[in-house]
Amino acid sequence: MSDLTQIKTRERSAILRSLAAGVVPKIGLHWIQVGRKRELEALIADLMLIEDGGAAVRFAVGPFGSGKTFFLNLVRTVAIERKFVVLNADMTLDRRLYSTGGHARALYTELIQNMSTRTRPEGGAMPGLVERFVADLARGDSAALKSTAMEEEISSRLRPLLELTHGSNFVRVLARYVEGFCTHNDPLTQAAIRWLRAEYSTKTEAREDLGVRDIIQDSQLFDMLRVWGKFVSIAGYSGLLVNLDEMVVLSERLNNSASREKNYEVLLQILNACLQGNISNIGFCFAGTDSFLSDRRRGLFSYEALATRLADNTFALDGCTDMNSPVIRLEPLVLEDLYVLLERISVIHGANQTRGTLIGHDGIVSFMTYCERRLGAQHFLTPRDTVKQFVGLLNVMEQNPNVSLGNLLGDDAVDETSTSGGDDSPLNEPGEDGLTRFRL
Repeated sequence: MSDLTQIKTRERSAILRSLAAGVVPKIGLHWIQVGRKRELEALIADLMLIEDGGAAVRFAVGPFGSGKTFFLNLVRTVAIERKFVVLNADMTLDRRLYSTGGHARALYTELIQNMSTRTRPEGGAMPGLVERFVADLARGDSAALKSTAMEEEISSRLRPLLELTHGSNFVRVLARYVEGFCTHNDPLTQAAIRWLRAEYSTKTEAREDLGVRDIIQDSQLFDMLRVWGKFVSIAGYSGLLVNLDEMVVLSERLNNSASREKNYEVLLQILNACLQGNISNIGFCFAGTDSFLSDRRRGLFSYEALATRLADNTFALDGCTDMNSPVIRLEPLVLEDLYVLLERISVIHGANQTRGTLIGHDGIVSFMTYCERRLGAQHFLTPRDTVKQFVGLLNVMEQNPNVSLGNLLGDDAVDETSTSGGDDSPLNEPGEDGLTRFRL
């Protein structure tokens, strides 16, 4: 716990501001990571498989506020540390897996713009990744960048891409980027970046700027991600990880059934390719609610082929789990883990503050008692709501030093938890409402 006091001011501010707004911070996740050990181990095993040239696909499923986005960002952080290239985006009605009106191309553009590496974890890493590949080709010899041997080296190094659909266009555009880089032709390099981001809307414009006769279109989303997976592997990275959040948009907000089915067909294509070993050096992680998966009318289970492949293991009953399944169900945090999370947040909030930690052990237990009494047992099923209220409580106490915890929570909540032996019920035993009574 003492290490938490050494947290950087930037990380502390990002964590507290994000949690107070009910969103997941982009940095400093390791400071507040609790639980999810088995789930994280399963994803790390997937990353190791991708490093060995395999492919993986996962569906992280749980109710709203259960920590799906946090889990995706945590996996993203681990992947970056393992020298992966990570693409991430949120699904919206304007960014989908399949479309004929540019929405799939918009999703691809968002993914490429959010490309992250160890040197650019905040996104926007695509130009630097390509430039690093070019520099590695030169091998420290600046004269090699101006020689015709460079074109031969590019063709030789990227020959595996030519076997992939649309790989030849990718190699051709990359060669144009190298040409612009070597001759300091910024408009040419920018044009190549535009093409790689799928920002060209007409083939005529792309042909005038780059001399290529094709552009990235809606139907090429998965094919281009496969190309990127192979390219980053050739460029010296461990592989490519694609994270897509808010998948519930497809089931809940996409009202056209034919369009939903087409998007589910793309998911089926990705699932089959990863499970059958048809692709390499790439992994996919999708996050959505329970209804996105199991709704027989609008969810993935409405598509019979997906329902068969994503069905639960019939032997995973009575607390047993199967972490080799494509579906990872994010169960609610147990109260012990939730206590540890609130304790860490309290220490982070008090770091670099003259007053220090505002709420200690007894105060945290009082807060959890307050949540149980005033908000109900269901409140603990969604860590986001509990954490958001806890940070709000800390902020009020910090800005109003004359207000006590008892005034904010009610003296009855504080008094009950501060007296030991005041309750004859056994500790950590399920109550009538199904919520485990928690005391330390």
